Amino acid sequence: MPARPESVRLGHVVVDVRLEEETPQRVLRQIRADLLRTPREIAPRFFYDDRGSELFERITELPEYYQTRTERALLHEISGDVARRCGCPVLVELGSGASSKTRVLLDAFADAHGCEVYVPFDVSEGIVRRAADELASEYPGLSVHAVIGDFTHHLEYIPSEARRLIIFLGGTIGNFTPAQARDFLTRVASVMQRDEYFLLGVDLIKDVATLEAAYNDSQGVTAAFNRNILNVVNAVADADFVPQAFEHRAFFDTVEHRIDLRLVSRREQSVRLRRAGLLLLLRDGDEIRTEISVKYDQRLTRELLRDCGLELVEWYTDPESLFGLALARRPSSGAAG
Repeated sequence: MPARPESVRLGHVVVDVRLEEETPQRVLRQIRADLLRTPREIAPRFFYDDRGSELFERITELPEYYQTRTERALLHEISGDVARRCGCPVLVELGSGASSKTRVLLDAFADAHGCEVYVPFDVSEGIVRRAADELASEYPGLSVHAVIGDFTHHLEYIPSEARRLIIFLGGTIGNFTPAQARDFLTRVASVMQRDEYFLLGVDLIKDVATLEAAYNDSQGVTAAFNRNILNVVNAVADADFVPQAFEHRAFFDTVEHRIDLRLVSRREQSVRLRRAGLLLLLRDGDEIRTEISVKYDQRLTRELLRDCGLELVEWYTDPESLFGLALARRPSSGAAG
């Protein structure tokens, strides 16, 4: 589909809209195809209606969910070192959302050498526009060049006038299969200039109890978040999923070193997705996968970056080795080591 190009400047803020116009028919075809796979799937994009976004914010504050607070604390600890090593005047954040962690790096850049341009890149237009305005107000002299688009398809729209540090935080790389992660990071590396830097956040492999508890919290918030995906599909596809007819299941696959998030049918049931032209017949115990979250360690991260043409420069982790931040660069010559 053709892009919906739009570029608007207001003071120190530029917003480029590069979203593809997506027809309802295309979305419905994808829902139908995913539910006919083995195993059945619903894409994680359908987690995030207003209710889903609210539930996810609650998840990040749960005692069992260590990822967000651990990464934020680690960023506070290492941001000065990252800023000094990189010396880049442009900071690009893929999947920026509300840019809540970005201020840590912007403060460190200001202390080290200054940051001239911040590029938030996300599909959520309203959130990015709001964050761009806030940051332009909070950091006098900072230009914000927002890109509204899908970072798996629109990387060529990242501004490239000066050397950049590109960041991809939150362990979001774990939502890709290893093959998808290599493909994505290869494309990231292809838009990087020589000696530009990349900061990657990865959730680390650890004991199964800690991992599974993070996705099976005692308050049931993650279970509600998982079931809510069915409410979103109901609205999009005129479907009649009954969320309470499904059990939340999250388990760590030790072979694939990933969390697998699923919904399990509690009974034999039929579900009509009228707009998708699908009658789904489910037996008691049938599953629908809603998300994966691959976990890494230093070796796996180094190999992933190397396979994509990037060289690991520094590895940072917290005292408990819960979360890792990998600083890499595109080498000036030769292969990545």
